[in-house]
Amino acid sequence: MTQDDFMAQDSGKPHQHSSFCRRTGQWCVYALFRLFEAILRLLPLPVVFVIGEIGGLAAWALARSYRQLVRRNLDIAFGREMDINARRRLARQHFQRLGANLLSSLKVPTMPLAKIEAVVAIEGIDHVKKGIRDNLGFIYAICHMGNWEILAQMPHICPTGKPGTLFQPLGNPFLNAHIARLRARFGFQLFDRHDGFHTTVQFLRDGGGLGVLVDQHAGDSGVWCPLFGRLASTTTLGALLTLRTGGPVLPLGIITTGRARWKIIVAPPVKGQRRNVGQLTATLNTELEKLIRLSPADWFWVHNRWKTPRPNFLLAQYKRGVEYPSGMSSAHLQPFEILVRAPNWLGDACMAMPAVRALKRGRPDARLTVLTPAKLADFWRDVSEVDAIIEKDAGPTKDGILAVHRLIKATRVQYDVAVVMVESPRGALEVSGCGIPRRIGYRGRWRHRLLNQIVPPARPGPLRHHIHHFLGIAENCGAAVDDPALLRPLRDHLPTPADHSSQQPLRLALCAGAEYGPAKRWPLGNFAAAAHTVSTTISSEWTLIGAPSETAMGTTLSALMADTPHRNLVGQTSLRQLINELSACDLLLTNDTGTMHLAAALGIRVVAVFGSTEPGWTGPTGHGHTVLRHHVPCSPCFKRTCPLTQGRYKCLDAISAEKAAWAVIHALGQKTPSPAQAPTPQSTPTPAQAPTPAPTPAPAPTSALTVVHAPAHPTKKSKPRWTK
Repeated sequence: MTQDDFMAQDSGKPHQHSSFCRRTGQWCVYALFRLFEAILRLLPLPVVFVIGEIGGLAAWALARSYRQLVRRNLDIAFGREMDINARRRLARQHFQRLGANLLSSLKVPTMPLAKIEAVVAIEGIDHVKKGIRDNLGFIYAICHMGNWEILAQMPHICPTGKPGTLFQPLGNPFLNAHIARLRARFGFQLFDRHDGFHTTVQFLRDGGGLGVLVDQHAGDSGVWCPLFGRLASTTTLGALLTLRTGGPVLPLGIITTGRARWKIIVAPPVKGQRRNVGQLTATLNTELEKLIRLSPADWFWVHNRWKTPRPNFLLAQYKRGVEYPSGMSSAHLQPFEILVRAPNWLGDACMAMPAVRALKRGRPDARLTVLTPAKLADFWRDVSEVDAIIEKDAGPTKDGILAVHRLIKATRVQYDVAVVMVESPRGALEVSGCGIPRRIGYRGRWRHRLLNQIVPPARPGPLRHHIHHFLGIAENCGAAVDDPALLRPLRDHLPTPADHSSQQPLRLALCAGAEYGPAKRWPLGNFAAAAHTVSTTISSEWTLIGAPSETAMGTTLSALMADTPHRNLVGQTSLRQLINELSACDLLLTNDTGTMHLAAALGIRVVAVFGSTEPGWTGPTGHGHTVLRHHVPCSPCFKRTCPLTQGRYKCLDAISAEKAAWAVIHALGQKTPSPAQAPTPQSTPTPAQAPTPAPTPAPAPTSALTVVHAPAHPTKKSKPRWTK
């Protein structure tokens, strides 16, 4: 099959006309290259060098995107050593030097060997002679530095007399054949890197000297090693060939010493663990860095050496992992900056916490900043994986988009990625104008134009917990999301409440509100009756908690619980105080609220009453939780108020106070009394809609009433078709 047939087969449109046009275009490019080469052949090398410098300065002035890339790379490499003005001068000098070297690299292959040797010096060739043993060959670990085309024109750099190099074929077959002829004119043997290792290994065992590029981004096939303290995907080819053949590997660089003058520098053989490909590769990076520091302007800074992979910029799933040179650890790495736009509501923030943990654990150099409404900042401060917090809406009014941009830029951090965990257009707008190169999130209305990595939605199927909606974002970034430690409670990092003796009452919390609406609120009288039944059965004290907008509700509930030991803190606690109060409690009786998720995140046992919402999607997660719900034909409806004409909340009214009381007692590990042993509750003031407490526990649950013991780890299934 001809090359044209292959091309037609790949395109799926087998017609020879397009193939002929393509080859004609390639030949025209080749012809223009030969014409340009002929012009350079007529000019002296110093003149070509100066013309290249002028062209490089023009590229620096006009190529804005490349100029920004060079500055970004120099910030990574020298941001801790040079001030910004020095780095900008170096960027300009690099473009000038790059233009001169690139143009000179086209001139040099047309020159006689004697003239090339007159402008090139070699330093350190004795390292090669000392490192060769047992008549084996050796490997040069070379990089894009200076006029690297000189290497193929200097056979004397190979003392064994058998020079060779690996090369990447060009897409233009005419141009590729011409470059190959120029590189082989002094006896260099060329090996296509796509042809496998067999011929190159045999070449090295026969005493050949092979040049291998080691400074290119290796993508998914590389091992992640530090370069200037920043992790970069690095090819293991040089290390693999060295370990397979037993020959030495020597770093090699080329620096510009003057106008059309260069020096080849050969470093001593790399020492490292000969059985560890990863560490040998990391050591090569260290030696490469030393060569670059000799002449920073000569290295190829327009190459994105620290490229952020797409989509898996996290490294948990890379098979080769991360390797460090001897004496270095993750503590020495430059941070990979991740900005997370966290959810606006407490419950969603708690359910997003495992995803935030997964992002942080995804790579050892991750530094994670959370952009959050100020009202939730105290929650994120207790998440140990969060390194910094940006508080928005800190004042009495909501911050605008531009104000959020200023907050982000005021940190003076160059974020590598922004992960948007809110699905509103505003969330994407807040991070889209801050110079963050990668912005990740679900599609959501028209905001996909503001994101450049879209997380695919879950496939249709059975219900899955909302935690996995957030974990899906982290998984799309390459995080490992199956680690049980992601769901560990926050209580491990908070003050542990004192153990209760048999004489001390249990501390129980009660949250009877729900900002979502009445369809989530179990009647206050039921809460009061359930709390009274529990307190008359076991020694306990209740703490009433709720939002500031629920202060009146707290006063009413406190009056209903006049005969039950309790404290009313509804509307009187900040989030920090709420966390401290919940951390000191043994259990929370609650509706489906953000406080329920906070208690579960803290590792506090929860008994939750569900009405219009679905516990399989937003129920409490962790150990020891209980969910009470009553199935009706219309549930779950996810309505804020009941749409039925009679206005009755059957899904809530059917759950009795006695059922909730014995669910609390059971969750606390107390032995549930039999009906004959059950205490008779004292009379409790109840509103008209509240049922009167029964003297004995209610009968066993009917088929309509479900008592669900929440699983420790929610099932990972697809997102439901209905919306919250």
